Amino acid sequence: MMEFDPTLPKWTQIADVIRRRIASGEYPLNHLISETKLEQEFGVARVTVRKVTAALRAEGLIVTTPGMGSFVAAQPPKP
Repeated sequence: MMEFDPTLPKWTQIADVIRRRIASGEYPLNHLISETKLEQEFGVARVTVRKVTAALRAEGLIVTTPGMGSFVAAQPPKP
């Protein structure tokens, strides 16, 4: 489990971890971002994970398909 910085919201710290995983290729295109697995990995409530996925979706990093889940979106090439 991750040790959180008490001065920052947990969801922003988790979102940063997911962003790094996407950027590094650890989470490749179309990789399933499982809310249940994130809850377990980070030891947080579902509402916290939903804030993470909402933020990443707003940034265009993931897409969510109802009934299927959230997946890493196609990324533009880095300059």
